[in-house]
Amino acid sequence: MTDRTQPDSVVVVGAGQGGYQTAASLREHGYEGSITLISAEDALPYERPPLSKAYLKGEADEAMLWLRPATYYVRQSIDLVSGTVTEIDPAARSVRLADGSAYTYGHLVLATGATPRTLDVPGKELRGVHTLRTAQDAVALQSSLTGARRAVVVGAGFIGLEFAAVAREAGVEVTVVEALDRPLARVVSAPTAEHFTWLHRSNGTELLFGRGVKALHGDGRSNVTAVELADGSRLPADLVLIGVGVTPRTELAAAAGLEVDGGITVDAHLRTSDPHISAIGDCAVFPLARSGSRRRLESVQNAVGHAQAVAGRLAGSPRAYDELPWFWSDQFTTTVQIAGFNEGHETEVVLGTDPDAFSVLLFRGDDLQAVESVNRPADHLAARRLLAQGTDLTPTEATAPGFSLRTYLRSLAERGTEAPVAL
Repeated sequence: MTDRTQPDSVVVVGAGQGGYQTAASLREHGYEGSITLISAEDALPYERPPLSKAYLKGEADEAMLWLRPATYYVRQSIDLVSGTVTEIDPAARSVRLADGSAYTYGHLVLATGATPRTLDVPGKELRGVHTLRTAQDAVALQSSLTGARRAVVVGAGFIGLEFAAVAREAGVEVTVVEALDRPLARVVSAPTAEHFTWLHRSNGTELLFGRGVKALHGDGRSNVTAVELADGSRLPADLVLIGVGVTPRTELAAAAGLEVDGGITVDAHLRTSDPHISAIGDCAVFPLARSGSRRRLESVQNAVGHAQAVAGRLAGSPRAYDELPWFWSDQFTTTVQIAGFNEGHETEVVLGTDPDAFSVLLFRGDDLQAVESVNRPADHLAARRLLAQGTDLTPTEATAPGFSLRTYLRSLAERGTEAPVAL
């Protein structure tokens, strides 16, 4: 089934990267109906990635984070509304806000995002204990960081490690506590994880693996002073960042009777079980184009791609979402870029002899699943082209002396199996 008739109105719940992009792309596609963009925050839509990096460093202010200035929404006739949606009525095709106002829709787009997980331990409510998701979170964290001497980061994922790098650069003593046996364990290979272990330790961060948190302790005035681990040891801290992942915001969808399974379930066109409702970004579970397996991805690229696909469909140009996933993270002076999605690899092929600049090719059998590039942006661009078009590259070919992704991609172009590309 494809959509041929444009709805007369679109309501977008959530004004993060995906929600904003849906509204913007609708106008870019020439959609002339009404667009209402509902934000749970009393702020213009803004970029989130800088919150854990440039914003904390003081290198970006609020206005620099805006995706567009206020005048843009006026010029594009996008009604930007601040408020919390409390109910979806699929039968009436309307959403109701906490203030009692309601908006009807021809089509509804759920871009509700995700909520940071917290620790279910005593002391989690103490002052100085933070999560990081919103600009408001970043303001509070930056304030705590200014006067901090010792920080404990719980969770060695991207957010935790990015903050740890910023805190060390600010002269704060940092300890990272991770329940698994290495950093970024769920998202990168062992060689890449080993590099980031070395990177953070060489910059003075203490990394503790295989450790759980039992409690957070305060000073009697509601200020955090220590993190107690499961083994009874205590880590002094006047700042604690909890970075143990997120939970997709599916409550509205579930209450409206939409199918939910680890996220809001959508098809390849990002439609939910209600044909008048779509879901995109961090809250959506969708089929990956290469494997068909259903996943929920947290990235700017995914949110933007979802939004563009939905906007195109609503404007009369439907297509299945089939973009290649890619991700990145900046820590200290190191950038890791990931192309593709690792669904369980068996073979790792490392390209490059520089310990500070290398790529890891991840194969499942002879199928190249993903490529992780550390300080090798040209490899990342080549990997994205290669994975997007599909490749027969095998581990044996990749381990041949002198092999490079760029050379291999050029050879495909010379054989006529890939368009020429300047790399």
